[in-house]
Amino acid sequence: MPEPAWRVALLEDDARTRRFFEDCVRAHPQLLLEASFETLAEARAWFAEHTADVLLTDLALPDGHGITLMRELAERQPACEVLVVSVFGDEDSVLACVEAGAVGYIHKDSRPDDVAQVILDVKHGASPISPMIARKLLERLRRRAADPAPAPAASLAHGVVLSPRESEVLELISRGYAYAEIARLTGVTMHTVQTHIKNLYAKLAVHSRSEAVFEASRMGLLSSMKPGA
Repeated sequence: MPEPAWRVALLEDDARTRRFFEDCVRAHPQLLLEASFETLAEARAWFAEHTADVLLTDLALPDGHGITLMRELAERQPACEVLVVSVFGDEDSVLACVEAGAVGYIHKDSRPDDVAQVILDVKHGASPISPMIARKLLERLRRRAADPAPAPAASLAHGVVLSPRESEVLELISRGYAYAEIARLTGVTMHTVQTHIKNLYAKLAVHSRSEAVFEASRMGLLSSMKPGA
């Protein structure tokens, strides 16, 4: 008797990327595209009445952050496996999602066959994460074992969770550094900095640097250092 197809839901705001993943799922006989969403609100409304075997979700969305839905599914539909749709250089955000319940991630520039295979691997118990993220998880476990009260992996305030790298970028923004300077200071590319900025804006529900600093300060997400310090 043939194995039933795995029901897949997709949350991705970029139309081109969303169509790519939709086509990847539809092309494989063991996968079934159950639903596809552009916004967090659409996905949350759908999952309130339906279920899926796996969710592919982007992180920075027009109306929120993918980790919000991940937490809801972990509580209400724990059988739904979550894979983060990520970009290269976004390891800290992926790490925060793994700690929140994601089983792994898929890069946005993966090949169609790779996308289907990753989903099927998850179906059979695998957790697709890179050696870099696996190493960070091990390091964090070691720190927790050595320290009975370790510092949290991400800042939590008003339901907002920031990865360590996002917190670092936020601090540099608050001090007035330009994006190019942030890239140099953190040792990442401008593209990666822009990705972190996009994630920050989505999580804080803002549209500018000044709004981000104001909201982060109001939520207690910034250190005691003043801008320009």
